[in-house]
This record gives sequence, structure tokens and C-alpha cells, in this order.
Amino acid sequence: MGATSEFLARVPRRSDGKRDWPPELKARIVAETLIEGETVNAVAKRYELIPSTVSDWRRMARQGKLVLPNLEGMDFVPVEIETPAPVAEPFPTTSSRTIDVIKGNVTVRLDATTPATRIAEIARALST
Repeated sequence: MGATSEFLARVPRRSDGKRDWPPELKARIVAETLIEGETVNAVAKRYELIPSTVSDWRRMARQGKLVLPNLEGMDFVPVEIETPAPVAEPFPTTSSRTIDVIKGNVTVRLDATTPATRIAEIARALST
């Protein structure tokens, strides 16, 4: 713990006496929480921080506001990128100003300016 205390003594302090953690150091502390077997509480205690501060920095890292270093033992979840589903071809546009909602042999013809919520209500009513 002596080495950590000496290290912490070199972290600059603001005028109010609180430590002014440089972004690189915040990122390193966050990265330590990603090492197999480490916890936010243990890392926070090691750096004499409250765990919520480290959690805030982890949130910053998820938002891309901190760039994490690659530390030995860091464990990441693999990412898989899905192929996007094909987009359906839009129906050809017609020059009419109406919308037809068809269910079986029932057709409800609506003005094209009918709000989408109203069209959805009608479609639900036809489905029952």
C-alpha cells in the first residue's frame, strides 16, 4: 500500500483540495476494473476513491469519453455485428390521396392525411 500512497501523493490537487485526476489516469483505473477477478470496490479502495466515482468513470468510458489502455488480463466480451435485414421495397406511390386498409373482403378507404394512430386503430379493429 505504500507504493500506492506515494503514487497518489503525485496526483495534482485542485484549489479545493480534491485530487485532479488526469483523463489518462481515470482510464487506467477504469481499465483495472476490467481485469479478471477485480471489482470496482477493490480498485476504488486501492486508489482511495469512492466506488461511485469509479463507476462514473466507467460510464464515461462506455460513452467514449475515456480511451482505455490495454492492460494485461483485461477481459472483453466479443462483439458480433449482424448483417442488416433486407429492406422491403416500398409500394409504388399512387397519385390518389387515399389509403386503403384491406382485411379479407372488407376495405376501408381513408384520406391520405389520416393520422397514423387512427390508421393503426382501424387496422386493430379489423383484426379482431
